[in-house]
Amino acid sequence: MHYATSKSILSSKNGMNLYRGCTHGCIYCDSRSDIYGMEHEFEDIEVKQNSLELLKKELIKRPKAMIGTGAMCDPCIPLEKNLQYVRKSLELIYRYGFGFTCITKSDLILRDLDLLKKINEKSKVVVQMTLTTADEELCRILEPNVCGSKRRVEVLNILKEAGIPTVVWLCPILPYINDNEENIKKILDYCIEANVKGIICFEMGLTLRDGNRQYFYEKLDEHFPGLKKRYIDEFGNSYSIPSPKNNELMEIFRDVTAQNGILSDNNEIFKYISEFPQKSHQSKLI
Repeated sequence: MHYATSKSILSSKNGMNLYRGCTHGCIYCDSRSDIYGMEHEFEDIEVKQNSLELLKKELIKRPKAMIGTGAMCDPCIPLEKNLQYVRKSLELIYRYGFGFTCITKSDLILRDLDLLKKINEKSKVVVQMTLTTADEELCRILEPNVCGSKRRVEVLNILKEAGIPTVVWLCPILPYINDNEENIKKILDYCIEANVKGIICFEMGLTLRDGNRQYFYEKLDEHFPGLKKRYIDEFGNSYSIPSPKNNELMEIFRDVTAQNGILSDNNEIFKYISEFPQKSHQSKLI
């Protein structure tokens, strides 16, 4: 971990990154890609030490909106337990009447359930949770340093009981690893059980760029001997790595989501997540 000073904290679309880098260890992580220009080791988390001061200044002057985090790096990493930048951000978001959405794989989000409920009552909260495999042993390989899928489903159900909307990211689906009918159906069952609002899926497959491709291939050699050669033979240096089972699995995905009233159009889901509600009491500051 190391500290850095930032000039700004919110993007033009009200996204923020309190931390840069991650220790979850997910073998497929696109954020490792060279294109993002990270000048430090990915696991050496960069902490934006002035982020809370910057956030307060931005919230005072910006129109009410949904504040998002987690698009680049999961903010609910172990060091957040002590630093509490996410929690302190939530306190500011609540104070100034904004909404909040977060993409995570971690049950640490439940630590702040009290604040999430208060924000949701005042404006809106959407928690987005990634699920890639229903196989707990495989999950330990793909996402080794964060809670497993069953625990994430427990989190989704706890949020459901708290009245907080949730969205699941069903991606990436890795060819010859988790791209099978049993896995997809089980994850969809989890989503139905948790009454998720929508499921984001960019079809069945993953993307690979310089930086994350090399790391991914190292992990294939470690855990799935021989599979790297198959990837290279079939996909070369392609950015898009589609599952050979994409069509049949997407048909299952569309059928199940339609039958259960779950949003599956990514544009509709992103619109839902980003829409800030007009509530009569949202302008009252605490």
